[in-house]
Amino acid sequence: MTTAPPTARPSAESRRPSPAPRRGHDGEHRLSPSADYVELTRRNRGFVPARTQRRLAEAVVLVAGCGSTGGAVIEPLARLGVQHLVLADNGSYELNNLNRQHAVRGDLGRNKAVVGAERVLAINPAAAVAVHERGITRTGVTALVEGCDVVIDGVDVTERAGWLAKYALHEAAARLGRPVVSGYDMAGTQYVRVYDYAPGDAPFDGRLTRAQVQHEHTWTLLRRIVPLRTVPVEMFVSARASLADPDAPLSQLVYTSLLFGALASRIVVDLLAGERVRRHTVIDAHQAVRTAGRRMSAQWGRPVQALLALRDLARSQRSVPPPAPASPPAPASPPASLARAAQAAPSTTGAAR
Repeated sequence: MTTAPPTARPSAESRRPSPAPRRGHDGEHRLSPSADYVELTRRNRGFVPARTQRRLAEAVVLVAGCGSTGGAVIEPLARLGVQHLVLADNGSYELNNLNRQHAVRGDLGRNKAVVGAERVLAINPAAAVAVHERGITRTGVTALVEGCDVVIDGVDVTERAGWLAKYALHEAAARLGRPVVSGYDMAGTQYVRVYDYAPGDAPFDGRLTRAQVQHEHTWTLLRRIVPLRTVPVEMFVSARASLADPDAPLSQLVYTSLLFGALASRIVVDLLAGERVRRHTVIDAHQAVRTAGRRMSAQWGRPVQALLALRDLARSQRSVPPPAPASPPAPASPPASLARAAQAAPSTTGAAR
């Protein structure tokens, strides 16, 4: 019996967006940058090759989550010359967002994706920006991912709804073979994870399942996908405080978010140029500026705080009740003929033993 040869797995290079002309969100073909665009990006020359600059002008980038992480990359992408952006976020700005997110008091109460789109158009009025104020939904995510070349994952991970949206995003990207750039703010540390999905890959490289996302503790989910070696000592302390008081807000800092904007925008440039990029990038702003003695002190305290945080997480996980099993379906009502037969049958109650 003759069998067909196995289908070869497409290489990362073959899955990169080709330099062929693309259709913008407004339906117009964009074959070459305008004179305005050339002047806007003129100071990129020497650091961004002309061919890569054309790819930036043609490519579509989806930013899922436009808060502290995703919001930090919107403006750098626009200034680099990305002209086609899809912004998705269902949240609105609150006062406590202003310590780190790209908004002002006049933006309070406004949708984050809408504000991000206005910022892009203020930089480049010729840009095509699609806004999705419902954010990432399981029913709409496939269409969003299918229409883009690169996905920026800035979806919130502090609540269950955010995790479900994040999983749906990665599920679609893995199925369609779109690269995803994810960011995690941890005190002064920015951890950037690149998932270079081939069509049919497992979401999160198989480290996370939908069932786990539906039932496990937020910190347990983070533990599954964020390597322990990347977590700074301050984050272990913060995690313990959060486990002790689940209602306490999770602290985040502006310069850590800005690190994601810088790193992720450069990663997008390399991905669109067809270059290979690191899967894991970690920068700790706190350690970078500390003296040698302070760095050593933080390193010495880290193992103890890590063990204490893992202990508290294990205790917290044990206190979470297991998910209730699905209720069995109600028995179907017997047909009327059977009901009448049962009524007519003699009772066996009190029968001879």
